[in-house]
Amino acid sequence: MLPQNRRLRHLQGIYLRNLSFSVNRGRTIDDLDADLRPNTSNNKQLEAQGDDAPAPLLHQSQSSESLGPRPKGRRRSTHVANVSPVTRQKQLEYSVESRAADVFFSLHCEGVEYPVYISEVGERAMNFNFRFFDLSELGPFVTRSSVFTVKVWAKRWHAWSLLLEQHVDLRCLNYLGTLRNHRFPPNCLAFHLADGIYCLELSGKRPEPKHGPVLPTSSYNALMKLSNLDNSIQDALATRETLTAQINEILERTPSNSVPQVQESALLASKYLSSQRRSLKAAQARRAELQASIGARRKAIRDGREAQSRAEADVQHAQSKLSAARAQLAATREGIRGQRRRICEDLAAIFPIAPPRESGSATGSGAPPLSFGICGVALPNTDYDPASSSAAEDSLSAALGYVAQLVDLLQYYLCVPLPYPVTPFGSRSSVRDDISLLPEAALQKQQQQKQPRLGQGRDFPLFLRGGATAQYRFDYAWFLLNKDIEALCVAGAGLKVVDIRHTLPNLKYLLYVCSAGTDEVPERRRGGVRGLLWAGRMRKSRAGIGSSGSADGLLAPDDAGSAAGSSRRGSTDSEAVGGGGGAARLQEQLRLALAKENGHGADAAGLPFDEGAKLTLRTKGLREDVGAHA
Repeated sequence: MLPQNRRLRHLQGIYLRNLSFSVNRGRTIDDLDADLRPNTSNNKQLEAQGDDAPAPLLHQSQSSESLGPRPKGRRRSTHVANVSPVTRQKQLEYSVESRAADVFFSLHCEGVEYPVYISEVGERAMNFNFRFFDLSELGPFVTRSSVFTVKVWAKRWHAWSLLLEQHVDLRCLNYLGTLRNHRFPPNCLAFHLADGIYCLELSGKRPEPKHGPVLPTSSYNALMKLSNLDNSIQDALATRETLTAQINEILERTPSNSVPQVQESALLASKYLSSQRRSLKAAQARRAELQASIGARRKAIRDGREAQSRAEADVQHAQSKLSAARAQLAATREGIRGQRRRICEDLAAIFPIAPPRESGSATGSGAPPLSFGICGVALPNTDYDPASSSAAEDSLSAALGYVAQLVDLLQYYLCVPLPYPVTPFGSRSSVRDDISLLPEAALQKQQQQKQPRLGQGRDFPLFLRGGATAQYRFDYAWFLLNKDIEALCVAGAGLKVVDIRHTLPNLKYLLYVCSAGTDEVPERRRGGVRGLLWAGRMRKSRAGIGSSGSADGLLAPDDAGSAAGSSRRGSTDSEAVGGGGGAARLQEQLRLALAKENGHGADAAGLPFDEGAKLTLRTKGLREDVGAHA
């Protein structure tokens, strides 16, 4: 930066080096080194001689070149060795206080009453690097000034005093570049400007001249070529000026013809017109689309409002029926609960679960605790002897078949889907596991065996046949059956199962809770299963006895409704058919028809349900019929 361009706005920081509180004596170096002690003996001799005394002889004085430096005195190293620690501490503190101090500075400009800038306080040091500052935000009178005053304030012995006041002209500063490798005098100020560090008391650092490579000069031929090129360029410029003047003169003499300009304007206007027409068509198409969209939305709004009005009407209509529907729902739920109680009572009667009776004991007191049997067949609580006899295995399979049948029925009546589906098939029932991750080796092995009922590896038998592998699968099937019972207890009745291994106790507890209640158990629904065995036989024999009077009397007009709507035996409507003697008359007609069909007399004929009739349980073909209907 040139000296005349330096301004106060370029000043960014100030450094203080070699803090000192000593005052200069004001004597020269020669006077300090010379022996200037007064000679009293010579003065007395001159006074005694008086005016007649000869003039003193002139001796050659010592020049500054011949004055040698005084030998430096040796510093004593034992002057604080024998003093007390308190004195030594005071001397050290005094030496530190005499050299270090707390210092800050302030900048002042002529014509400004208050300081332009006041720095922070530097604590107990001899060299200070104050923080940088920015004076460009001050007024133009300050930022454009080149002369200012720096006042350095120091705190010594707990008192502030003005240490240094220096008038600085930025145009007179010398460039240093860096603070390193310089011997600063006491209380020397260095100024950091935008382009480097400057000082007033040290000489400036002259930059070394740049040593560039020596370049060859142009030859005479090259200079002549340049001269010829310059002449050619000047001639070309003169020719251009001449041609320009001639063209302008010709254009001025030629009359103006506006036809091409008008044609160009017309062509441009036609282009603009076609562009506007295309824009108009696009806008019209867009308007048509928006109109269609608005129409569709209006229609949708109308439809929505109509649907909303219909929904409001439906809601208002349903509000009037809501109380009745709620009452009907409550009644239906109560009816469902009552029917479930009745069904659970029927199931408890069909599948009685009671403690087993041992031989020789009428009460079964010798049986283990929590041991029950179903339908008279004992079932242990998941504890059995694998080496038992075939009869014991059949008994265990039969009991588990009863349990499987009861669990399968309860899942429909309680509306609880079983996690492990049960296939009730008497003593050959099974349980399927579609949830667990079973080993593939076991699945493949069972698939290779190609069992007739358990062809898939996820079906587990509830009967014990086939060795150790079958025993493992039987145990797992029993475990799955117990898990199904637990699911029925938890989801169907909200019961907590203590031990799932207690198969029959848990099942009996479930039936007891589901059938418990203080209200009266509702009756069965009227009607029943049509197509009883005897009614079917009568329909088959109606074609053969159409001419007989007994057959005509069998389906008399007054009894047609009773035959068409035959009810379950023992129900209320079955007793009310035909008044008081309708039932006896119908029974007599059926007995006569059967006797005629079998070739016996009227005395030998009898209904299958008469008292004293012998009934046989026909089970042959039952499995085939069940499989066909399934």
